[in-house]
Amino acid sequence: MQTVSVSKRAFAGEDDGGPSRGGVQSRIKDLTDIEGVRENQLVGYGLVVGLNGTGDSLNAAPFTRQSLQSMLERLGVNTRGQTLRTKNVAAVMVTANLPPFGTQGTRIDVTVSALGDSTSLQGGTLIVTPLMGADGEVYAVGQGSVAVIGFNAQGEAAQVVRGVPTTGRISNGGLIEREIPFALNNLTTVRLALRNPDLTTARRVAGAINAFIGSGVAEPIDPSTVTVQVPKQYHGNIVQLLTEVEQLKVEPDQLAKIVIDERSGIIVMGQDVRVSTVAVAQGNLTVTITESPMASQPEPFSDGETVVTPRTDITVDTDKERRLAVLKEGVNLRQLVDGLNAIGVGPRDLIAILQAIKAAGALQAEIEVM
Repeated sequence: MQTVSVSKRAFAGEDDGGPSRGGVQSRIKDLTDIEGVRENQLVGYGLVVGLNGTGDSLNAAPFTRQSLQSMLERLGVNTRGQTLRTKNVAAVMVTANLPPFGTQGTRIDVTVSALGDSTSLQGGTLIVTPLMGADGEVYAVGQGSVAVIGFNAQGEAAQVVRGVPTTGRISNGGLIEREIPFALNNLTTVRLALRNPDLTTARRVAGAINAFIGSGVAEPIDPSTVTVQVPKQYHGNIVQLLTEVEQLKVEPDQLAKIVIDERSGIIVMGQDVRVSTVAVAQGNLTVTITESPMASQPEPFSDGETVVTPRTDITVDTDKERRLAVLKEGVNLRQLVDGLNAIGVGPRDLIAILQAIKAAGALQAEIEVM
C-alpha cells in the first residue's frame, strides 16, 4: 500500500503548489469594474465589394441581391427587373464595441463576417455601414478595406483552407458618431463590481479603502458589489479618488474549485482544494490479441499445397504495479497531484477519480465540468 504523507508546511505557505498565504495581492483595479463604465456592443448589416469572384451567389442569397439593388438605387442606378450575375459582392454582419467615454470622431476597430455563401472576403472593401446599439440608435459608421488572415485555394480535385477566410477585421474602420453620456464626475456614490464575486474579497476591498480614506466610506453590500461614498474632498474630482483607490492592493479569496474539460482532458485545480482521508485504487484489465499467420510449405517434389496456418498470441495485463494509495486528511493541491501521479493516474483517469472522491464526500471543493 502506498501512503501520501501530509506536510504541515502547506499551512505555513510553503511548497503547497501555489503562492504563499498573505503574499498574493492584486490591485483593486484588476479585481473590480466601476459600475456604469463599460463597453457597449454595436452591430450592423452591410455589403463588401471588390471580391475576386469569391462573393455570394445572388440566386442562392436573395438578401444580397436585394441589398445590392437598394444600394444602387440610392446611387441613382435602377436595376429593378434586371438579372444580376456578379460574384464580387458579399452580404456581411459588422460588429464592434463602443468603448466607455468614446467621444465623437474617435475611431474603433470593426469585425466583418460573411452572411451568405461567400468563400472569402480577401481583398474586399466594406461599404458605409451604420452600426446600431441595443436601443436601435446609430452610434458609429463602419467602412474600409477588410484584412483577412485565412485563405482559400482550390482546384478541380483538391481544396486547401487555412484559417477563416470569411471573417475579417478593419483596424480603425469604425467612426463614432454619437456619444453615450455618463456624468462620472457628478456621482456621490461609486459602486465597484467584483469580477469574481466573493464575500471575503468584497470585505477585504472595503477594508482597504476604509483604511486609506477613512472608516465608513466603503461598504460591501453583497458578494459582487462594494459601495464607496465620495468624501467631501473628492467632490467634483472622482477621477482622483478612483485613481488612488485602484492602486490599493488586497489579497483576493476564492472558492475551492476544480474545473474539468472532459473533451480535452484538461484539469485545473485551485490551491485551496483539500481532501479528507480516502483510499484510491486505479487499475484496468488489458487483454491484447495479436494475429500472426504463418505459411506452411509442402515438401519438395510433393503434390502438397501451401497452407496458411493461423497463429494467435494473447497477453493479459492486470496492472499489478498499480496499488491502493491513501490520501491523508488535509492533503493540499501539490500533494494530491503527486499522490495520484505516483500510482500512474493519467488525466482521463484522474477526472473519474476526482468525481468519485467528490461522490464519497471526501473532496472539499466544487467540481465544474465544462
